[in-house]
Amino acid sequence: MNIENKQASRPARKLLGAAIASICLVVLIRCASNRLHQITQPSDVPTTSSKDCIIVAGKRIGIGTRVITWHEPEGYSAYLEGKHFDRSEVPDGNRRYSSRAGLPTGQQAESIEHEDLKNLVHQFVVHYDMAGCSRQCFKVLQDIRNLSVHFLLDLDGTIYQTLDIREKAWHATISNDFAVGIEMAHPGAWKSPLNADMRRWYEQDSDGWRQKFPKWMKETGFSTTQFIARPERPDFISGIVQGDEYHQFDFTPEQYAALPKLLAGLNQALPRIRLDAPRDAAGIVINHVLPKAQLLAFDGVVGHFHVQKNKQDPGPAFQWERVLREARVITNTR
Repeated sequence: MNIENKQASRPARKLLGAAIASICLVVLIRCASNRLHQITQPSDVPTTSSKDCIIVAGKRIGIGTRVITWHEPEGYSAYLEGKHFDRSEVPDGNRRYSSRAGLPTGQQAESIEHEDLKNLVHQFVVHYDMAGCSRQCFKVLQDIRNLSVHFLLDLDGTIYQTLDIREKAWHATISNDFAVGIEMAHPGAWKSPLNADMRRWYEQDSDGWRQKFPKWMKETGFSTTQFIARPERPDFISGIVQGDEYHQFDFTPEQYAALPKLLAGLNQALPRIRLDAPRDAAGIVINHVLPKAQLLAFDGVVGHFHVQKNKQDPGPAFQWERVLREARVITNTR
């Protein structure tokens, strides 16, 4: 190579070196930016990677099914001090929840940690909402009755979390201090089968029974578009609750798919919530209210009728053994 060629190559080498340096600088800036985002991201704010997570004392725990938290635009927040569906009204300033007994209150409640809840929370209370869908249920709880529950399970299997588990939700009287509650979308159970009221909620088509909504209901609709809610079993189920016979269409397949995943996640996060229900001497799930001492001592899954004598939910159609068995399978495969 002659001298003229060497001199001509020097500017090219300088340009190449500058380009490499620029690329390295961009990469370093992006890495630093990503690292800073990871550090400053609040632990209780859902991200795109937490769409299947419940929140326990600010900690996200994946459960393997869709969870819409109170942070999200389409979610329901029981932290709201006022009505959800009528924002034209001035907020009433009233809370629909409180602090669990024995844990910090007020601003200090933010200091509650996961370990605190592990020692305290030991029951999961299953309700049917008698509202027919989660949207209407939250309207009744938040806007009308000033009550709350941690989770709503809609007909399409979508789970809504309205409060962090560290809060005491108002749904099951004497169990509230140590329980987590869920309202499963469902119209309820009746003493007379296929009566006029029951038929306001159900109709038949060529594929069998499907749930509908009474004409007076305004708050309907699901996260899943064009969803048709059908009971898991083809006909209504009859059974005894609190000593009386009730008749009820089953919950949907989508609800039965989601609920065991939520239960397994709660058992993982709060091991005192055992994957079992109160049973009699023959091993059958008890179908009536429990004596107070027995209820307070029980660790696991209970129905609303186990807590209060005037309640029938989740009703005779609820498949206890299936839900508990499937939840155990999930925990054993993790």
